[in-house]
Amino acid sequence: MKYLQFTLVFLFLLPGVMAHAQAKKNSGGGGGNGSSGYNTGIGLRGGGYSSGLTVKHFLGNKNGVAIEALVTTEYKARGVRFTLLGEKHKALADIKGLQFYYGAGFHAGSYQGRYYFADERYYYKGRKGDVYLVRGGAYLRDEESYVAFGADLILGLEYKLQDLPFVLGVDYKPYFDVFNGYTGFYNDAAISLRFTF
Repeated sequence: MKYLQFTLVFLFLLPGVMAHAQAKKNSGGGGGNGSSGYNTGIGLRGGGYSSGLTVKHFLGNKNGVAIEALVTTEYKARGVRFTLLGEKHKALADIKGLQFYYGAGFHAGSYQGRYYFADERYYYKGRKGDVYLVRGGAYLRDEESYVAFGADLILGLEYKLQDLPFVLGVDYKPYFDVFNGYTGFYNDAAISLRFTF
């Protein structure tokens, strides 16, 4: 099964890789927008809380502004989250293709089921009549559907491979979430790989 998946991904990416190499050869350079080295990147993002599809597109100007869209699933939840981020990119040091970026955005999604810790307390009497509090508990799962929305920040570092149409990135994306009357602040970090064109 793994070989089949690898083959399908390879066959899907091969025409794009060939077209990118030909365009680079014809133009005599790396192309791309400003210092990013590419205009659009599509790939996968794997993280702590959420993993899924990432699409980043640089706007037509040369100031390193990009829009990133994420379609992800939550860890241990069935559902989907859509995130839209505005990002500002800046070249780092003298390493061609290395960029630092930061930005903000928002998300919305829907989930069915969640894990939570149920705290159970009970008392018992000891031999001498003393009363002891015993805490027990278990992780439980409910099957309710939840609509979630909130705000996101992002801070990242990415490197555009010089001879290949790929960009490798790492990011930290804290977010504030509201769902079913509850609010929470979460820390998410991820690694992403995008095919660029």
